[in-house]
Amino acid sequence: MKPTNDLHVQELIPLISPNDLKYITPTTEQSNQTVFAGREAIQNILSRKDPRMLMIVGPCSIHDEAAALEYAQKLNEIRKKVEETQVVIMRVYFEKPRTTVGWKGLINDPCMDGTCDMVGGLQRARELLLKITEMGLPTATELLDPITPQYIADLVCWTAIGARTTESQTHREMASGLSMPVGFKNCTDGALGTAINAMLAARAPQSFLGIDQNGRTCIVKTVGNPWAHIVLRGGKRPNYDSVSIEEALNHLRDKKLPEAIMVDCSHANSKKKYQRQAVVWKDVIDQRVDGNGALIGMMLESNLFEGAQSCNGDPSCLKYGVSITDECISWETTEKLLLSAHEKLRHHFMWSVPASKDTAPAMAWSE
Repeated sequence: MKPTNDLHVQELIPLISPNDLKYITPTTEQSNQTVFAGREAIQNILSRKDPRMLMIVGPCSIHDEAAALEYAQKLNEIRKKVEETQVVIMRVYFEKPRTTVGWKGLINDPCMDGTCDMVGGLQRARELLLKITEMGLPTATELLDPITPQYIADLVCWTAIGARTTESQTHREMASGLSMPVGFKNCTDGALGTAINAMLAARAPQSFLGIDQNGRTCIVKTVGNPWAHIVLRGGKRPNYDSVSIEEALNHLRDKKLPEAIMVDCSHANSKKKYQRQAVVWKDVIDQRVDGNGALIGMMLESNLFEGAQSCNGDPSCLKYGVSITDECISWETTEKLLLSAHEKLRHHFMWSVPASKDTAPAMAWSE
């Protein structure tokens, strides 16, 4: 018989099971508490029980764990300073979608040399998430491969489905079973309908193929994820202005979906220029202060140092703390934006914070 199977497959490499990886890198009590509290705070913001703003802040992608940990330490300090008005979550992205080819992220190719040691990438990703959550800093990521969540999702508080994958049935099904809130980004052309449909699909029960904690292929049956929401990232034109926000709200109302909108300050909203992220940030804060409570949060691409650099396959040639994917703002700019938002929000609303430090602040505002 002529061969008809795996004609273009060079090699099949067995993957460690999620259970085995978690045995090597077990969740700690502190990490578990951080994730639980982080998810609860995000859910309260999405349901409008908590008037604070949700800020997803951090590098476009993680390629250097040392730089990521230094960034996490800085962000954790500023998180505590602004926690009265904002819930700050660190963006810890390990998977990067590619239009054609390119580096696909730390999980896929941790050595950045084309060797694609995914077992090593999964372990390094999990170890980094553990270290960050042990600081008390909640984490966010983009889940791209539907197998990845079984390995790291227990350490993630919020996840994004990107503009290129929001239309994917596979990702909508995956999102319906995720344990954390999920933000669906509008398509690259700026259309909102796809993200709205994705939210509806993710909120519904789904059945699809996946793996269990032992790595066995199985049928996954979900109950639906009630915390799916929309993220505006721009398209042919930016869509963070008040007219675009009202248009998005009308779409949500038409489908009887919660009026909760997050704005991505990067990508098409900033025309991929890091300098413009601050413009978007300040505009959205002003809209929120002017009374638009549907604006529940923002995303900000930020690193230790501004800009971006090319990766030529030799990590030793890279500048420390500079993105190798999209351009990022510097830490100094990030700190200024978070503190300025804190001052504007704090002065506009009357905040009431419970005395106990063991619970997340539950606040109410009065305009």
